[in-house]
Amino acid sequence: MEAILVLEDGTVFEGRSIGQPRRTLGEVVFDTAMVGYQQCLTDPSFRGQILTFTYPLIGNYGANTEDFESSICQAAGVVVREACGEPSNFRSEGGLGEFLEEHGIVGIAGVDTRALTRKLRSAGVMMGAISTDESAGEVLRRIKESPSYDEIDLVEQVSTQTPYEWQPGIATGKAQPQMDFEHRLKIVCIDYGMRDSILKNLHAVGCRCIVMPCKATSDQVLEEKPDGVLLSPGPGDPKRLTYAVECVKGLLGQVPIFGICLGNQMLATALGGTTFKLKFGHRGGNHPVKDLKTGRVTITSQNHGYAVDPQSVEGSGAVVSRINLNDETVEGLECEGLRAFSIQYHAEASPGPLDSRGIFKQFVDRIREPHRWVEIEPEIH
Repeated sequence: MEAILVLEDGTVFEGRSIGQPRRTLGEVVFDTAMVGYQQCLTDPSFRGQILTFTYPLIGNYGANTEDFESSICQAAGVVVREACGEPSNFRSEGGLGEFLEEHGIVGIAGVDTRALTRKLRSAGVMMGAISTDESAGEVLRRIKESPSYDEIDLVEQVSTQTPYEWQPGIATGKAQPQMDFEHRLKIVCIDYGMRDSILKNLHAVGCRCIVMPCKATSDQVLEEKPDGVLLSPGPGDPKRLTYAVECVKGLLGQVPIFGICLGNQMLATALGGTTFKLKFGHRGGNHPVKDLKTGRVTITSQNHGYAVDPQSVEGSGAVVSRINLNDETVEGLECEGLRAFSIQYHAEASPGPLDSRGIFKQFVDRIREPHRWVEIEPEIH
């Protein structure tokens, strides 16, 4: 079946339908990762976005029930150059097309993704739509009549509605028997778009994870008497999340805080900082980040379209601790006096690279040994 992708500037790409043959709409972005397409598609940070993979062949190792980052597919649509019809991998339980169809995701294959990526790099990300049953003019009219990506509170769409205690396997519905958490640190994870890999990594370094809704108040969080709080990644414009900022303000100085991606932006905003939208964002597994204290450079996995303005946090008690070597944007903050720190990239990086996974242990070490808020160890694990 034929399909078209239309951008808000009127550009049209033709291809064939994969997944559900219907209509979808979202912000068109690109990801440069060579592997991990299933993790990307189930990452809540891609909510409301049509995801373009720059790697030319997608689906070659199939899909399975273990590589989910959340319980459902989150991307609004997917664009690929070539969709592999015959996957080959010992873990494969089905093909990409079957996976997309099962989860109701609209996709288009046969697109010149290199041309599309060059378009988005030069013009910036923009709204777009995929359709199998409309003319280009009808699709463009639908785009113009729809709210933009920045106008929607996407965090509220992906966050849990009720608190729960995480157990291994919960994201795929395969919860394991209750474990003995007597000697584990109790970490409250505020869900702005929680990735299952974050919870797995916290569990691996001795944490018991209580996941709370994005609109939880600081009082509700502190009622749990946590040893620490994690601010999760998530989708959308951080400027819309005033309720989350108020919660973080109430937690500052009360409990150790670790923010990841959107959590980094929430920490900065709670301290009086501001954020801005990047032209085409950071999405992929090859972003170099420099630790300004140690000089160490790590290759990181990233998925975000907004960044912290470094000048806006001056004098706030926060210090920029890491920068992106491609464009020198803020990749981390340290708030020593408030026992809070954050990173803009994904240390859980599933499937990789894994250079930064040691930062979860660093969070635990800082809680158990408070002097480590000053004596920061290298995060390589």
